[in-house]
Amino acid sequence: MAGNNSAEAGNLQVFRSEMGDAEFKRFSELIHSEFGIKMPPTKKILLQSRFQKRLRALGMSSYKEYCDYVFSKEGREAERTNLIDVVTTNTTHFFREPKHWDIMNNTVLPELWQRGIGRHSPLNIWSAGCSSGEEPYTLSMVLHEWTDTHSGFDFSVLATDISQKILAEAKRAIYSIDKVDDVDMKYKKKYMLKSKDKTKVKMDSILRNKVSFKQLNFMEDFKLPQKQDIIFCRNVVIYFDRNTQTMLFNKFCNNLKPNGYLFIGHSESLSGMNLPIKQVAPTVFQRL
Repeated sequence: MAGNNSAEAGNLQVFRSEMGDAEFKRFSELIHSEFGIKMPPTKKILLQSRFQKRLRALGMSSYKEYCDYVFSKEGREAERTNLIDVVTTNTTHFFREPKHWDIMNNTVLPELWQRGIGRHSPLNIWSAGCSSGEEPYTLSMVLHEWTDTHSGFDFSVLATDISQKILAEAKRAIYSIDKVDDVDMKYKKKYMLKSKDKTKVKMDSILRNKVSFKQLNFMEDFKLPQKQDIIFCRNVVIYFDRNTQTMLFNKFCNNLKPNGYLFIGHSESLSGMNLPIKQVAPTVFQRL
């Protein structure tokens, strides 16, 4: 009983303690430099609440203790993955931003098809910041539908995220039934397998086989194995400051083929950035 009381007291201590300004400053600078995510003082309470799970898991009683551990040699190696999972936000759903799918079907895919992309060589699409997989599997569904009406069409989807935990979830391709409530029934019937208890669905192998997943940190120097025909990076860079956004979009342009397409989120803007692209529709751009 004494042991249980001690553990409970430890948990209470965690919840009662607060992150000091010095610890928050160290954490926010690390998160920005390592992952590109801005952490202004207004995010202190959010960061504090998200770190509580890590303090409990590690049996620590203060944020200072956790901070010292994170910045130690052992902590930098052992805690990095957990830190990424704690600070990243994973909000997504199937067929997000419907106008983008209309533009894909009515403008982008016909134009690429006319240039022989997807016919003479596979069409390559990158879902940058794919989170739990809804976006790349949506892409796979849309492109499979195109395959039905365009004989010989071939494609591949590369899906990347910084979080290994969320990538593992995406690879499983299993979602609660409420996640697909708003998906058109023709897609559900064709591409989703329902569990016996009807509480979950799994993406059919025909979708999964066209999607490959890879861990990628935008802040590191990277070059994809091949340049992409289309890049989807939507509602990801909103967590970065303007200088970091400009740097990232230049990296995306470097990995995009001439005349390839870039889709960004409707809450994002490339205004004022000196990029080798032109706008073809709201939040849709083409590489020069």
